Amino acid sequence: MRFKVEKTESSARAGTIETDHGVIETPIFMPVGTQGSVKAVEQRELEELGAQIILGNTYHLYLRPGEDVLIEMGGLHRFMNWKKPILTDSGGYQVFSLSDLRKISEEGVLFKSHLDGSIHFFTPEKVVGIQRAIGSNIMMVLDECTPYPCEREYARRSNQLTIRWARECLEAFKNRPPLYGHQQAMFGIVQGSTYKDLRAESAKALTDMDFDGYAVGGLAVGEPVETLYELTEFSASQLPASKPRYLMGVGTPENILECVERGIDMFDCVIPTRNGRNATLFTRRGKLNMTNAQFKRDDGPADPECSCYACRNFSRAYIRHLFHAKEILALQLASIHNLTFYLWLVKESRRQIMADTFSSWKRELVLAMQRELVQT
Repeated sequence: MRFKVEKTESSARAGTIETDHGVIETPIFMPVGTQGSVKAVEQRELEELGAQIILGNTYHLYLRPGEDVLIEMGGLHRFMNWKKPILTDSGGYQVFSLSDLRKISEEGVLFKSHLDGSIHFFTPEKVVGIQRAIGSNIMMVLDECTPYPCEREYARRSNQLTIRWARECLEAFKNRPPLYGHQQAMFGIVQGSTYKDLRAESAKALTDMDFDGYAVGGLAVGEPVETLYELTEFSASQLPASKPRYLMGVGTPENILECVERGIDMFDCVIPTRNGRNATLFTRRGKLNMTNAQFKRDDGPADPECSCYACRNFSRAYIRHLFHAKEILALQLASIHNLTFYLWLVKESRRQIMADTFSSWKRELVLAMQRELVQT
């Protein structure tokens, strides 16, 4: 994997990540395909929307369909017929969310499957092996995502554990070759809760290990948005400029713009598809609740500024009807629109950075998007 920063505007960066499955232009948003599928959106549609990379999840793919099936099928790219890059989370966040079903030790994480209650044990080496079976272009180290709020002593111990696991992951990564004829990269994950000195310690330790890239983890877990921005900016400042920076699990359109301005290159979040399935559409002028009565006889496009399939072909009235009739097509159209918007957002961010106009453009767009509803 090769990364190049092509242009900066203050801390905002436009760059490229080269992988064996194609080039990724940053800033980039990665649609979340947790189980080898972006919910309600076909792979063909993802390509048409301009998705350059998607995200899969080690925890879920390990449980179903399983390593043996993935290896037999030739890896996740071939299994799901996706020819572009894939990044896989290590499953650390999923284990975090299963706090009543898991036990963390020095060696790894013992957890119960949310599917059938069966017992499993993730070690750093195990997680690397699963991601080799998946064949993702970018794999993540096993980490512990601390809750918010988090006592300092717990955050310190957890941070040290994540650093040790990162070292073990890197060793396993070097000792276990890829399976499908393409190279894989590995990113470290900065943790440390809300404590800057712990985050600086984490970033220093991971940088010394020389990962291919670095993620900022442990945020978007309930902390105030001002804290999210402050810690994102601080964490990014501790990481090398020559490597990509990935903010995990963030976020709203406003979050993404603010964090691009703070030096982040890569984002993922379930918000565009999850909110779409719940009838919320994102636009440049604010959010639309497609179940609202005001759209019952509205023959205009959902978003006049969007050229996605949903907005080119269907009215607000029709999309509202689909949601009230509980038709599956409603989920598909709303997800397509929201992903189109998110992908436009990062592509336009890149264009503005290249033109040295990002900061002023971002301020105006954030103000416009903060409205809760587009008035017709």
